[in-house]
Formats: sequence, structure tokens, C-alpha cells
Amino acid sequence: MSLTSVPAARMDAAVVCIVGGRPLTGRIPIQGSKNIALHLYAAALLADTRLVLTGTPAILDTEVCARILRNTGAHVTLDQGEFTVNPAADSRPAIDPELGHRVRTTAVLAAAVLARMGRVTFPYPGGDAFCPRLIDRHLAAMRAAGAEVTATQTGVRARCGTRGVRAFTVDVDTPYGPSLGATVTALLLAARAPGTSLITHPSTEPEVTETARFLNERGVRVAFDEKGLHVTGSDRIGGGRFAVAGDRIEAATMIMAAAATGGSIHLDNITITELPAGLIRTLSQTGLTLAADATGGIRTHRGGPLRAIETATGPHPGLPTDTAPQLTAMLTQADGASLVAERVYPQRDTHVQGMRAFGADISSTGSVIRVRGPERLHGAEAEAADIRAVTALLIAALTADGTSTIRGTYHLRRGYGHLLDNLATLGADITTTPGAP
Repeated sequence: MSLTSVPAARMDAAVVCIVGGRPLTGRIPIQGSKNIALHLYAAALLADTRLVLTGTPAILDTEVCARILRNTGAHVTLDQGEFTVNPAADSRPAIDPELGHRVRTTAVLAAAVLARMGRVTFPYPGGDAFCPRLIDRHLAAMRAAGAEVTATQTGVRARCGTRGVRAFTVDVDTPYGPSLGATVTALLLAARAPGTSLITHPSTEPEVTETARFLNERGVRVAFDEKGLHVTGSDRIGGGRFAVAGDRIEAATMIMAAAATGGSIHLDNITITELPAGLIRTLSQTGLTLAADATGGIRTHRGGPLRAIETATGPHPGLPTDTAPQLTAMLTQADGASLVAERVYPQRDTHVQGMRAFGADISSTGSVIRVRGPERLHGAEAEAADIRAVTALLIAALTADGTSTIRGTYHLRRGYGHLLDNLATLGADITTTPGAP
């Protein structure tokens, strides 16, 4: 096991070198959820008193969001997993153009600013771009809340009247199912609107339910029923402390990495009940067993050869789309032909070309990826431009014979605070060295 440290300022350009073929075994903690935390950072802007989010992930996106909040005037500190926000004394109703283009939740952050200040300017989101990801439902929610919205080539301006946001009804459905981000955008707008708003066809992903729980605990009444999500706003939202749930995507990533290499692991800071039923079912179909650890974590076991499966991503509690690239990497070691269909986005196959460099028998047709195994992968050089695609390449490298080099560590740092360290703890032979981006 080896893991050479590279200064944080140079990690964006680092190259990860992996000597594959070592089963991953041992025990590691799971970070706080990246996706949940990013939405809670936006919700934190609504609080009228000091707020502390605990268990936040030590990732680049956390640092970027802290800077975005500071640029609006909020006082933000980061310390040992605590993200502390004190309300702004002098607010600035804008999302910094350069910073806003680095994360996916830009429109959600803008909604919080709009709800609090009555106006906002913001750039189009950045983050992972594995397919077109529109913000039309976000803008529809802003318009429904009474804002005049102007979209230009470089960004968006939204402005409410003198009374600020108003109660509204908005539909956040899309051709691919409910929009998670737009549901949270509508939640944050409604939290400050007088009266009761209705969000129809809302997403029920944990990012939404945790944001709803956060708001409920701070005086905003949020309720689900067959009509949708009812939100009764408040003119005062409390602070206090709120813990970020464990990262179900990181947990799935580590489970799949261990299974692909023939290992078994223990995970702390997350429970089986926090994993979506669709993920548990899919892993079980491949032959993996998940069990509750005596201390409340998760213990994994691979009893024999992995089995090929046919599965599809879907809204919660289905198989999370953010686990699909890693799953296909694991399925290169399964016996037979597997099919993984994407049902949340139009397609998600930015990892496929990189996987082929390792000798994987993998192809993509429309929204469906086909993988045939078991395939003896070999070391390769590969690169990808989004978080989960890079992670899929890492799993391939861990499985492969020989040495591999992976570029794109900037994206890893956006989503995983200690992934490489955790893999090294589990027995992976990993070295990071400076290199060109």
C-alpha cells in the first residue's frame, strides 16, 4: 500500500497511478453526502441566526459553495466537517459568475438568494456535463414565485416586486421524471413566501427529503400528499445544528470497488436503511450480500463469482444514476452480458471510451450500456471529465493487471474527500504525482 501526498493546490493536475489486482478489504468511514450537503449549503442562506451543518464532506464543491455564500455577504467558516453560516449584515444579491460555473447547484443557490433578498443574478451551472442538463424548471419556479426572469447568453437575472416572493404552484416534472434540483429550488422559494405553496410532481430523492426536514425543524411547514409538496412559508427561519446524512453514492462506489477486486469491506457512518432499495436489489442480483454491522454500519460479502444483470437507473428509491458508471465497471467482472439502462437522464456514457482502454467489452447504444464479462482487464492510461466517470475508471484500474494512470483528479476532489486515502487503507496500491491537467 502506498499513497504519496500531493499539495492540495496541485491536486487538480495530479495523475493517479494504480497497480491493480489487489482485493480491497478492511474498514473505512463514509463521508457526509456530497449531493445532500450541496443543497443544504443553499438552504443555509435562509437562516436568520447562526447555523452549523455537521458532517459536511471535505470536497472542492464544499469550498466553492463556502466562497459563493461569502460573496453574497454571509459569514462562513469551515472547520473539521462543520460548515458554519452567520447571516449577512450587508447582502449582495448575486452568485459569483466564476464560482457559480464550477458547481451544479448554482440555480438552487440563486433561489435561496432570491427568496431572501428579492433579486439575484447568476451564471448558468457548471459541474458534471455528461449530457444536457436544463434549468427550465428552476426558472419556472422563480417565475411562479413572482419573479421577473431574464435569461441571456451569459446568465440569468431574477427580480421580485417590493413584497418579495409570493406563494405559488409549480410543476417540476420533466420528460425524464421529477427534477431533484428544481424541487429544492421551489422548496427554498416557498420557505420564505407568505402562505402555502404547492410543488406538483416533486422529486422524493434524499436531497429533497433532507432539505424538507431541515426546513421543518426551523419553522417552515412542509408536507407531502398525493397532490404534491405543500410548503407553508415563514418570515423567520431558525439556525442551530443539522447533521448531513452519510453519502450513499460513496458507499455504493466502495462496495462496487471491493466486489470488482474480489474483496469484502466494512463501512461506517452509514446504515443499510440509507441505501436506496433499488441499489440493494441490484447489488443482490449480482451476488453481493450486504448486512448491518454490529456498530450500525454496513458489512459486504461476495460469496462467489459476480452474476450479470439487466437493470435501469430511476428516481429514488430506484438505482441511483450516480452509481451507474461504477456499476458498469464492476460488471466487467460478472459472468455474462449485462445491460444498464439510464432512465434519469437522456444518456450517461462518458466513461465508456475510457473503460475500453482497459480492455473492457463495453458499448453504448442510446441510453443503454452493454457490458460482457468476466473480462481480464489490463493496465491503461485513461481520463474522464465528470466525477462518476473518473470513479468508474479507478475501479477498472483497481481490477486490472499491471499499472494504470488516471487523469481527472479535479473531478474526484469535487465529489470525494478521502476516496484515494480510503482505497489505500483497504489495500490498494495508489500513488499520486504531479502532472498536466
